[in-house]
Amino acid sequence: MPEPLPAAQAGSLPFAAETRLRVRYAETDQMGVVYYANYLIWMEIGRVELLRQAGFDYKSMELEDDCHIPVVEATCRYKAPARYDDEILIQTTSTVLRGYILKFAYRILRASDRTLLAEGETAHVITDRQMQRKLLPEKYVMALNRKAKSL
Repeated sequence: MPEPLPAAQAGSLPFAAETRLRVRYAETDQMGVVYYANYLIWMEIGRVELLRQAGFDYKSMELEDDCHIPVVEATCRYKAPARYDDEILIQTTSTVLRGYILKFAYRILRASDRTLLAEGETAHVITDRQMQRKLLPEKYVMALNRKAKSL
């Protein structure tokens, strides 16, 4: 039977962060267009930066609290191509924190004209290093809630 859910973990936590990066040559295919799988890597970059902006980092979650957030589902809808040397914006939002589940939404835009290049979502199960489900430690819940309320 699952542990009872702390009040701070009920519902969703809308919180957004924006990360800028420039498309590197190695991320493109022979046609000069960003290879599709790189968008998933960019989503991870956005997610890690969102956690950092909330006041903690994923590395500390793993090392100090044996708290991991493996991806269990990922979707990406491609809208327009990104090309070598484009500056892009990764907009990341934490959308759900409920029990053992944490979800994020992403929008990837070309910085110069704000063209939507891709949008996607990831779902994560909060686990320990043995991949046993666990609740997100309260200090991280509180940090996400504080950041969401400050927006």
